[in-house]
Amino acid sequence: MKIIIIGLGNFGSSLAVYLTEMGNEVIGVDNKMEKVDRLKDTIAHTVCMDATNEMAYEAVPVKNADIAVIAIGENEGATIIATAILKKLTDAKIISRSLSPIHDTVLHAMGIKTIVHPEQEFAEALAKKINLKSMINNFELDPNHSVSEIQALSEFEGKTLQEIDFRNEYNLNIITIIRKETKTSFFGTRQSLGKVLGAVNKDTVVQANDILVVFGANKDIAKFCSIE
Repeated sequence: MKIIIIGLGNFGSSLAVYLTEMGNEVIGVDNKMEKVDRLKDTIAHTVCMDATNEMAYEAVPVKNADIAVIAIGENEGATIIATAILKKLTDAKIISRSLSPIHDTVLHAMGIKTIVHPEQEFAEALAKKINLKSMINNFELDPNHSVSEIQALSEFEGKTLQEIDFRNEYNLNIITIIRKETKTSFFGTRQSLGKVLGAVNKDTVVQANDILVVFGANKDIAKFCSIE
């Protein structure tokens, strides 16, 4: 994927490196040349520019990006302006860093669905979530194995686990399934909730929008999540 990261502080630079190591084409942007120079030989492209200047984006291929991450720290105004410019210039998915509760409110009002409040060590976890498109949540048991929540493929709908033959096809074990149910609250509003089915067996039928909770090697989980 083509990913633009604006803000190359601790979080932004760590995220840029992790995503590059995972095979993505990353463009790093910052208004300080020393931060740009630090990564110029590590990631695909670096640009020194003021992210609050709309004209400056002519130097960045924002229209071709799949994801844009605004990782600016310490300046809420710059983050909000950069987010607004990107919303105008690209259809890419926008992930924006928030620095405070009121910042959250503004970003939500702008229609930003993915808002992060990162510490430096969170960069690697976010990189994995971006890179593995079907992954929803992940818990590493050791450096090589994880329990992961992954979105069921559309082709699984209406099939039993025996018919899918998940273990032999993908080398992963299904622990359980989380199924979305719509219920009416006390106030009459409709809510979508996830229900854990408990133990599943060969006759369990997969439905649309099911989330599969699987155990396996990280490489096999990554391989499944790369399936379009």
